[in-house]
Amino acid sequence: MKCGEKMNPVILVVGARPNFMKIAPIQKELDRRGIPNILLHTGQHYDDNMSKVFFDDLKMKKPDIYLGVGSGSHATQTAKVMVEFEEVCIKHNPSMVVVVGDVNSTLACSLVSAKLNIKCAHVEAGLRSFDREMPEEINRIVTDSICEILLTPSIDGDENLLNEGVSESKIHMVGNVMIDSLFSNLEIANNLDILAQYGISKDYALVTLHRPSNVDQKEVFSNIITALERLSNDIEFVFPMHPRTKKMAEKFDLYNRIESIPGMKITAPVGYLEFISLMSKSRLVLTDSGGLQEESTALGIPCLTIRENTERPITITQGTNQLVGTDTQKIIQYGIEALSGQGKAGKIPKYWDGKTSSRIVDVLLDSIEN
Repeated sequence: MKCGEKMNPVILVVGARPNFMKIAPIQKELDRRGIPNILLHTGQHYDDNMSKVFFDDLKMKKPDIYLGVGSGSHATQTAKVMVEFEEVCIKHNPSMVVVVGDVNSTLACSLVSAKLNIKCAHVEAGLRSFDREMPEEINRIVTDSICEILLTPSIDGDENLLNEGVSESKIHMVGNVMIDSLFSNLEIANNLDILAQYGISKDYALVTLHRPSNVDQKEVFSNIITALERLSNDIEFVFPMHPRTKKMAEKFDLYNRIESIPGMKITAPVGYLEFISLMSKSRLVLTDSGGLQEESTALGIPCLTIRENTERPITITQGTNQLVGTDTQKIIQYGIEALSGQGKAGKIPKYWDGKTSSRIVDVLLDSIEN
């Protein structure tokens, strides 16, 4: 870009709820520096409880563009986003497209950018579960292979990309931008009277489940519930239940069983501030989410990840995370250890310091200007 030349906007893409916490601090930093940007919401998650409340909590501006693609198969959703996003790019001629995470919107918008020769930056690049049966893993691999700027959250991301033959010049370790959102909102969240709101008077563990591998198979889902039943002897639970999880629990006649676990409090999905308040006050997190593995590590809270693999191994090697799979006995064993104070202490990884968005914008500007 020539000196004095007006900069075309940077398009920031969000599609699913985990994207919002990653884009919010980047947009605020772009605004702070006076850099024109367009916030585009593909509408991949379209339920108010799953999307709109997060925009409100994060004090994000209303999206400039809303594609409203809705749900559908992976192919249908990806194709719809590509068709709509191509028109947006042709109209606005962005100087850069920024995609985050590993959802279908991430893949679709990076593909369009590559086809139109628009620079594309991938936030959270280099994460790998090494499980290609996960659709998110395919999204990660393809997105990283076509983006010019790869912004990694931790050293393992750099190593994965280098092992795949990616040029070192494309890789920038900037840290974990979701921790920017966590740290900047933690004080506000902790001032919420969340415990009274949900009638919580004792120590509790926070539970989240949503992955098809856990909730779409009755036997697997039932095994996880068995572990919760056993752990209820030692701790109460708060379970903000994903609509899909509730649907499958009812389909398999498991909902009443979950509800009848002693000390179990099932809630509807909660907003971002409520959620981090619940997490920060919990004794233990049991989850199949990616983001919670990171946030619990940043807060020093023991986390049991109910998956056979993780694309965030730094939370295991350095953090408080323990991979337990869906083995009932393993969940019980590590749960009891964590609750008795024998869980992993962990440490906060490098650059998980709340300043990642500034480092990201430095890289974006350098690329746009050169």
